[in-house]
This record gives sequence, structure tokens and C-alpha cells, in this order.
Amino acid sequence: MSGDTISLVGLRARGRHGCLPAERELGQEFVVDVTLFLDTAPAAAADDLSRTVDYGELALRLAAIVEGEPVDLIETLAARLADACLASGPVEAAEVSVHKPAAPIPLPFGDVVVTIRRRRG
Repeated sequence: MSGDTISLVGLRARGRHGCLPAERELGQEFVVDVTLFLDTAPAAAADDLSRTVDYGELALRLAAIVEGEPVDLIETLAARLADACLASGPVEAAEVSVHKPAAPIPLPFGDVVVTIRRRRG
């Protein structure tokens, strides 16, 4: 696997994910971080966007997934986001973190984060 990475950090989108009816009804903000592992040398050598990942377009696709069909678990949401990352051009692997800072926890806390790593194929 290549040692090159592209990271998109702090992407915010509103979704209705969670097991509780109130989470589905009211929704909440989710924060997504992704790190893509790929060889950026061909894009750099040719100075050609088509040989790398258009992270602006990827951000739109990821936000649409967060804003789309609700799921019970943020693990499921993370898997869907990882699939979208792996479908992006030359991406060999992806690490996806989904933050749920407003999770329904009855104690003070800073954040809930699920992080997954997936490889192509």
C-alpha cells in the first residue's frame, strides 16, 4: 500500500442515525474524518486531477450519505462512507471516523467516535 494520504477532516452534516426514536425524529450533527491511502505520484507528475481524488466531490458524496437513509449504528454509517471512499479513483484503503458529539448519553462526555479501516478488494 502506498504511503501517500489525502485527509478530509471535520466534515459536518446533519443525519437521523441512531436507535432511539428521538434521534430519528430530530436528527443531529455528525462529523466525519477520512484518510485515503493512495499513490499520488501519477497525479503529481501529470498535474492531473483525474489521476487522484477530487476531495470536493468526495465531500459532497459523503455528506449525502450522512444526510440520507438513516441507520441504527454509526458503525453502519462508517461502513457506507468507507465504501464511497474506496470507490474514488485510485484509493487503495480508507480510514473513516464518524463522530457523534450529541449522542444520547446521560453523563458529561466530549464525543463518541467510531473509526474503521477498509481496503479495496
